[in-house]
Amino acid sequence: MITIKVFENYDELSAQAAEMFKEVLNTTENPVLGLATGSSPEGLYKALVEMHKNKELDFSNVSTVNLDEYVGLSGDHDQSYRYFMNTHLFDHVNIDKAKTFVPNGLAQDLEQEGKDYDQRIKDLGGVDLQVLGIGSNGHIGFNEPAEKLVLGTHVEDLTESTIEANSRFFETRDDVPKRAISMGLGTILDAKKIILVASGKSKAEAIASLVDEYITTQVPATLLKLHPDVTVLVDKEAASLL
Repeated sequence: MITIKVFENYDELSAQAAEMFKEVLNTTENPVLGLATGSSPEGLYKALVEMHKNKELDFSNVSTVNLDEYVGLSGDHDQSYRYFMNTHLFDHVNIDKAKTFVPNGLAQDLEQEGKDYDQRIKDLGGVDLQVLGIGSNGHIGFNEPAEKLVLGTHVEDLTESTIEANSRFFETRDDVPKRAISMGLGTILDAKKIILVASGKSKAEAIASLVDEYITTQVPATLLKLHPDVTVLVDKEAASLL
């Protein structure tokens, strides 16, 4: 079931997302957090860092698993998602980085890396709270619109629109990786609780697709309707077509 909450602005929705994380951290023994990268969760991570500084949050028993990573980038590349997580969250809280997991984009056997990643999540006991962003085309993680979607963690060829959207982070468009390793929809839907955060008019059409009675692999986020506990936090612009 999807519950949509509309906020005045990005800062307010980010603060609400942080409160939901705080509740899980404070009520769950050895919590496992599913994390996302990109601009959408940056406000959430900033709020979590502030809560930690104010001694409201303790990350010492937390494990994390990230949605995805670019194929071909090492963890110290400044556009890798491992680097993003270190910069925006891990370097600023008391988390054991040995318990923070990001798919290995340099794995020699990427198919096996996907299988091993899903097994690691199972070994941790599953994800207690998964945060997601959403693409303007409805993709979550790097699960792009397609006739068929992969359930498990896998390698995904990035669409031209996603490559174009990510090119602003690289010196040239040619520098943007063309593939990523990403959790599949089955892995994402296994999380006990899901939060999706979105802001801006560019996300309005994708958010509107979450309120009708249809699901389609051409808008991967619509499969979230199959999950029992999804909260969507949006600003007024992202909610403008509801």
